[in-house]
Amino acid sequence: MSLRKRLAAEIAAEGPISVAQFMARCLHDPQHGYYATRPALGPDGDFITAPLVSQMFGELVGVWAVAAWQALGAPPKVRLVEMGPGDGTLMSDLLRAARMAPAFLAAAEVWLVEVSEPLRVRQARLLGEAVRWAGSLAEVPGGVPLLLVANELLDCLPARQFVRTATGWAEQVVGLDAEGALAFGLANAPQLPFPDAPVGAVWEQSAAQDALGREIGARIVQDGGAALLIDYGRAHPGFGDTLQALRRHEKVDPLATPGEADLTVHADFPAVLSAARAEGAETGLLTQGEFLARLGVGERAEALVRARPEKAAVIGRQLNRLVAADQMGELFKAAIIYSPGWKPPAFEDA
Repeated sequence: MSLRKRLAAEIAAEGPISVAQFMARCLHDPQHGYYATRPALGPDGDFITAPLVSQMFGELVGVWAVAAWQALGAPPKVRLVEMGPGDGTLMSDLLRAARMAPAFLAAAEVWLVEVSEPLRVRQARLLGEAVRWAGSLAEVPGGVPLLLVANELLDCLPARQFVRTATGWAEQVVGLDAEGALAFGLANAPQLPFPDAPVGAVWEQSAAQDALGREIGARIVQDGGAALLIDYGRAHPGFGDTLQALRRHEKVDPLATPGEADLTVHADFPAVLSAARAEGAETGLLTQGEFLARLGVGERAEALVRARPEKAAVIGRQLNRLVAADQMGELFKAAIIYSPGWKPPAFEDA
């Protein structure tokens, strides 16, 4: 039985579910969840991420990691952790760039936090025995400084949606229509503190994103270090329905094929960073374009063109995709969570 039919049967028996519950089932259901069974990354898959756009992205994250380690005083041991590492391309490019600093590679114990078994297989194929795996950040040993990176992780964390109606706030839920098909509906909800919101406004709230911000903040304060979170999302609190499903690089109806498309919402950076600060950490935020520019992405592109002149047009398109305001440069943000007493590279004035 498909996940769509199973969800419909469960809703018929038990009632509507929240958008957050629907997202969690679509992405992680053990039998039919997208990441549990069929994650499809890359040009031939359902979506493409920055590390797959160009090697420059992962290389510059590697440059950042080495510089952050040096700014921490070059500790003899550091845990280099990637959460949600996809197919392993980002970590592969990061480690290749880090060869410029052999002492960093000697100090770094590399961990991947991954819950998808199919993706673990792909990561192992690419990275071999250079890494260790954990199912959560809590499973990664503490006691030494942490350098954590995560690209397009926050957007995969479930969020609830609340809709302003003529009579107040209601929660958007997934129920059934008259024919028994999955359909969005509204349910009673606590009234949110936005009395002047216009009718139709949507407020998204992700307990999972908030919890991750708190967890990372507490860990960074405990062990020292920094966490770099890159994702698409908002820099300021605001309304908007950002739920989307991607299949073969096209937006599709989120309710049409549960478990067969990638389901995301925008990262709520204000909430995530506020949660981290509540644990005593410090934070900063740049656009992806600003972050990569400060690390020298333009110079790296020029070096690649000098090495491969016949690839100049391709490299130019890749650079534009990463940093242009109408591509990934503005919508995608680079957030930093770091222990007090120092400034991570690229974020000195962020």
